[in-house]
Amino acid sequence: MEVVFIQDVPNKARAGEVRRVPDGYARNYLLPQGLAEIATPEVMKRIHKISAAGDEIRVRETAVMEELAEGLDDVTITLSARITPTGRYYGTITSTHIAMELAEKVGREVDRRWVEIAEPIREPGEYDVLLRFSTEVTATIHVNAEVEE
Repeated sequence: MEVVFIQDVPNKARAGEVRRVPDGYARNYLLPQGLAEIATPEVMKRIHKISAAGDEIRVRETAVMEELAEGLDDVTITLSARITPTGRYYGTITSTHIAMELAEKVGREVDRRWVEIAEPIREPGEYDVLLRFSTEVTATIHVNAEVEE
């Protein structure tokens, strides 16, 4: 099914793009959520307005994300957990833990999906963690993983 995306859908399309997507994906997700419309001649006439509106929203969101990235760049957070006799954590420190601690420290909501770590932290130490707000906007924070007393 061909659809015109009304809003940006991460890793799929930007607003104003015409794409062929699976029928079920369109019927069950894109259309009910208002993210896309079926590519009819009437919608195709409005495609320039849809693209312009998407660009405007993207510019505003990028400005907000850049401001947030500046505030979070080079912030240091400390997390602690219990360790086994071998020196590894009983559990792991995940992106969710990092996002919750960071949100508490800066007093602002931080989405766990922004936190990019290759694999969960399993041992005490110092780690640099990348925060990716969008494809262009990133920040780096420092995580100190300590032993819980």
